[in-house]
Amino acid sequence: MKSKYIIPIIASSLMILSSCDDNLMEWGKDPSHGEVTGAELPLALVEKISRYEPLKNYSDFPLGNGIGISLYMSDAAYRKIVNENFDEVTPGYEMKHGAMVNAKGEINFTNVDAFVAATKSAGLKVFGHTLIWHSNQNASYLNGIIAPTVIPGSSGTNVLDLASIKAGTFTGWARNNPGKGITTVANSGLTSTSAAIQLASSATSSQAYNLQLTSPNVPIVSGHNYELSFYIKSDVAGKGRISFGNTLNNQYPYKNWYSTTNGTETEAFATTSSWQQVKIKLAPGDFKTGSTTFQFNLDLGYLPNVTYLIDANTLAVVDLDAATGPVNLIANGTFNSGISGWSRANGAADALSAATGASNVYEGSGSMKVVNATSTPADQWRTQIQTTFTSALVAGKSYTISYMIRSEANGSVRCSTTPGSVASYQGDQTTTTAWKLIEWKITAKGGETGFGFDLGGAAGTYYIDNVLVTDGTSSGGGPTAPITIEKTEAEKAKIIGDAMTDWISKMMTHYKTGVFSWDVVNEPMKEDGTLRNGTEGDTAADYFSWVKYLGKDYAVTAFKLARQYGNATDKLFINDYNLESRLDKCDGLIEYVKYIESKGGTVDGIGTQMHIGLTTDKDKIVQMFQKLAASGKLIKISELDIRLGTATPTVAQQASQAEMYQYVIDMYKKYIPVPQQYGITIWGVSDNAKEHEYWLPNESPNLWDANYVRKHAYKGAADGLAGKDVSLGFSGELVKP
Repeated sequence: MKSKYIIPIIASSLMILSSCDDNLMEWGKDPSHGEVTGAELPLALVEKISRYEPLKNYSDFPLGNGIGISLYMSDAAYRKIVNENFDEVTPGYEMKHGAMVNAKGEINFTNVDAFVAATKSAGLKVFGHTLIWHSNQNASYLNGIIAPTVIPGSSGTNVLDLASIKAGTFTGWARNNPGKGITTVANSGLTSTSAAIQLASSATSSQAYNLQLTSPNVPIVSGHNYELSFYIKSDVAGKGRISFGNTLNNQYPYKNWYSTTNGTETEAFATTSSWQQVKIKLAPGDFKTGSTTFQFNLDLGYLPNVTYLIDANTLAVVDLDAATGPVNLIANGTFNSGISGWSRANGAADALSAATGASNVYEGSGSMKVVNATSTPADQWRTQIQTTFTSALVAGKSYTISYMIRSEANGSVRCSTTPGSVASYQGDQTTTTAWKLIEWKITAKGGETGFGFDLGGAAGTYYIDNVLVTDGTSSGGGPTAPITIEKTEAEKAKIIGDAMTDWISKMMTHYKTGVFSWDVVNEPMKEDGTLRNGTEGDTAADYFSWVKYLGKDYAVTAFKLARQYGNATDKLFINDYNLESRLDKCDGLIEYVKYIESKGGTVDGIGTQMHIGLTTDKDKIVQMFQKLAASGKLIKISELDIRLGTATPTVAQQASQAEMYQYVIDMYKKYIPVPQQYGITIWGVSDNAKEHEYWLPNESPNLWDANYVRKHAYKGAADGLAGKDVSLGFSGELVKP
C-alpha cells in the first residue's frame, strides 16, 4: 500500500512570520514570470499545498489522468507532473478510431506506439480509450464503405431493343432451353426499381446450353468494334458463358470476362450473390466476311438448381465506333491516355498527376489526381487545375459542365471559368470517398476560353474523371447515365461488422503487450436510460453510429472481439457520462451490461465519467455509487473534473471545488467496496488553454492552474485519497501572528 502520510518537514523557511495583511499570495502567480491567472489564496494554505507529496502517494488504488499525447510528448513541465502524480494515463483522443484510421481504413500506430513506450519507461500504465464510440470516428471512411455504388452506364447507345424483355413477352428473343423458367421479374435488378431477367437451371442441368436465352439478330457495321455487357448475380455459386451464332468465326470464345487487368481468358465466368459486370468485346476480325448481323446466347446451364438474375437495364450491345455522345468542348475529359491538356495554375508543384487503378478511376483506364495540402475555405483558388475549351464560349448561350469526382476523405470542389475578366464560379460542392456526378449549368458571358477545378477549400486527395463540357450539341446517341446502387441493410451490417472486427482485432493484437485495460464501448445510453439507436440527429463530421447498422448486439460483438484478440486478464470497461445526474441512465447502463453478458460478452467494469460542477446533487452522487456497487463490477471514475464556470475563480469558488473533489473521492471509497475499486482518473492536468481549446474552455476544472501551480483542489483530492487532512501531519504549524 502506498504511504498516506508525508514525512514531517522542519524548516524555518516555511514558517510565516508576517502581518495578517501580508499573509497572502496571488493564486496562480508563477514566481518565474509573474503571471496572474486567478484570485488570491492565503499564503499559509499555499505553503501547505506546496508540501503535499505527489497525489499517487495517497492512493490505495491506481490513480489515473486523462491527457493529450502531443502535450505529454512535447511539454516537459506537463510530462513531469503526470509522471510524478499518476499511475495510469488515458489518451483523451489519440487512440480513437478518428485519430488512427485513415481514409483507406488503415491504422497508423506510430504516434501511440511512441507514447506507450515513453509512458512505460516512466513507470506508467496506459488505459486504452476508446474502441467503439459514436464520436471521434473516421466517419468519412465508415460511411464511404457503405455508400451507394455508382457504376458507369454502357459505353454508347444500346442497339438492343429491350422493350419485350422489360414487358416479359420476350418477343424477338428465343428461350430455347428454359430450364425451370426464363421470366422477367420486376424490382429485382441493380436498383430497387429496375427489372431483371430471371433464369433458373433445372435439377439435371449440366451443359452450358441446358439453360439458354438467345438474342434477336443484332445489326453490325463492317469494320466496327462492338461491346456486349450486362450485370449478373446468382442465388448460389453459378457459372455461365456467352456463345455466338455462325456469323462469328469463333462461336465459343475464351475471354477475360470481367475485363480485369492481367486477367486470364477462360471458357466461362463465375457468378456469386453480388452483382458483377460481364463484358466482351468483338473486333472486326471476329466476324465472318460479309456478316451484317450477329446473335448471342446467354448459356447458364452448367450447374443444376441455380437461379440467375441479369439486370434488364444494363444488358447492352454498343457500337464502339459509332459517332456517339454530345460534343465535348474540351480535348481530354477521360484521362485514359494521361492528363495532357490540363495544367496547374495554383498549388504545390506535385499537386497534379495522372492516376490509374480500379478505386481511383471511374471509367476507362485513367483519371486525374489532384492533391491539395492545406485547407483554405475562403480561397479555393489556392489549388487550381485548368484546361482550355476547343473554342471560346458564346455570350448568352447555355453550357453544362459535368464531371465525376471522389476524394480520399470528405472534401470540397468548385469550378470556375477563365479568364478572370469574364469568370463565373460554381458554388462549393461536397465530395466523399464515393464517386459523385456533379453538374454545373452556366450562361456564358462571352469570351470564356477555359475552366478549372478549384480544390483549395479542403485538404485532401481528389480523383476526377469523365469531364464533359457541352452546349447540348450531339453527334449521335451517347453513353447511358451512371447507375446508383444502394446497399441493402444486410449488406451494410456485414460491411460495418467486418470494419469493427478489423479495427478491434488489430488494436488489441498490436497492444497486447502494452495495454491491459480498455474502454471497449463508450457512451451507449441516451439520457433516459434507453440505448442509442443512431437516430439522435448528430451531424458532426466525425459522428458514426455503429449501433444503427449492427443493432443492440453491437456492444456484445465489441466485447467478444476485445476478449478474443486481447489477453484473458485484460480489464474491459463500458463507460458513460451523467450517471450521477440521471439515475435512470445509470440504471439503463447497468441493465445493458446484464444484456451484454446474457449474450456471451464479458464486461469487467463500468466507468462513470463525472464531468460535474459545484451544484451537482451530492445525494445523487451517493445513489449512483450505491447502484454501481450493486452491479458487482469493477467501478472506475473515468473522467473526473469539476468546472467552475470562470477562468478567474474566487477564493471561495476554489475552496468549494476542493471540497467537491474530496467529497466525490470520499463517497467513491465509502460506497464502492475495495475489491471493486478499479481507481479514479482525473480528466486533464491543468487549466492551461492548451488543454482546454475544445474541452471546458475558461471553466478552471483541474487540480493545477494555467501555470502548472497546485490549486486548492489539489489539497481536496489528496485529502480525499488519504482519507484525512494531510496537512495536519506537517511539522511546524502555519499560523498568522
